[in-house]
Amino acid sequence: MVELDVKIEAGDLYDYMLMHSYNSPAGILGSTFGAVLILFAIATRQWLFIVLGAVMLLYLPWTLFVKSRRQILSNPSFQKPLHYVLGEGEITISQGEEQVRYSWEELYKAVSTGRSIILYTSRVNATIFPKRQLGERKAAVIEMISTHMPPSRVKIRV
Repeated sequence: MVELDVKIEAGDLYDYMLMHSYNSPAGILGSTFGAVLILFAIATRQWLFIVLGAVMLLYLPWTLFVKSRRQILSNPSFQKPLHYVLGEGEITISQGEEQVRYSWEELYKAVSTGRSIILYTSRVNATIFPKRQLGERKAAVIEMISTHMPPSRVKIRV
């Protein structure tokens, strides 16, 4: 069993949003289209396309940055730390009097970024474990996830 408290900050939420968005078909398509516009501008020397390509490439990260800051400030669940218990049969998430339990079988997938370990509870909702807050428990968290979830749903790089 692993117990830890995590307080999500704007940078942690931004990291999750970037990873989630750029791994979606719309994020991949938008980035590809923006890059193609820039390459087209360079090849044809039509500089309007470089501006359009730059807007396409910078729009999503900028809006996600603003959205993450706004969400951290406006959502009460981000104001206090979340308490996690990763047990043999389930993961329990609590904050104050609120408590949610997920069996390991219910979890959708687990991935990592350079900053976080992300445990998806559905296709769009996730639990974020910032690596800087895990400290020495990082290996134990990864082991619990890897042990209790099928390998096909775990994509965590150390």
